[in-house]
Amino acid sequence: MAHHAPGGAEKDGAGQGLNFAASGPTPEALEAGRKLFASGCEFFYAAQSLEGLPEPRGVEIAFAGRSNVGKSSLLNALTGRKALARVSHQPGRTRQLNFFACQAAPLVLVDMPGYGYAEAPQAIKRDWQGLMLDYLRGRPNLSRVFLLLDSRVEIKTSDETVMELLDQSAVAYQLVLTKADAVKPGALQRKQDEVLALTAKHPAALSEVVTTSSENATGIETLRAIIAGLL
Repeated sequence: MAHHAPGGAEKDGAGQGLNFAASGPTPEALEAGRKLFASGCEFFYAAQSLEGLPEPRGVEIAFAGRSNVGKSSLLNALTGRKALARVSHQPGRTRQLNFFACQAAPLVLVDMPGYGYAEAPQAIKRDWQGLMLDYLRGRPNLSRVFLLLDSRVEIKTSDETVMELLDQSAVAYQLVLTKADAVKPGALQRKQDEVLALTAKHPAALSEVVTTSSENATGIETLRAIIAGLL
């Protein structure tokens, strides 16, 4: 089964994660993150059903979020690749779980289907929710889910629904704000406060919120260091 969220010791850090951790990653952690992604990652598998998943290998880290939240751009920035994940302006283009293997360590990044876009047929929405739930509940090597939220817009009902699904799946997840470069400092601080408060309402959510921008690399080194620390 997927890993359960850490207990109260993690939640004691509430209030520390407005941009990064209270003191930020150590130089050693940052260097570990740099080395982890320096050798690159490559796409190796796509699955549209639970039966079609690849055999578990290494540690899996999944990325989830609403359509057009900037998930593909973040994956590209994280891995230092311009086109590792396809960036699309058509909501809901990704309709499968895409798996990327990192060369420097037994690490697999999983790009989950986007959710919450209005143009999708209801049947596809139901299928995707079922696939996400099955994957989250049944993947033995899934270490963490990063749930992406757009810094520029309000938290949607679909975001909270997915957080509830993650809670039910007993998988540890961490909230990541995207597109921070497009938000003024005051508005960004308010968004960080709002999202941090949201984590306290969800038992499987970690209390550290990571703020990122794929445009100016804000938070990318921190995210790499966090992932390296999971290996």
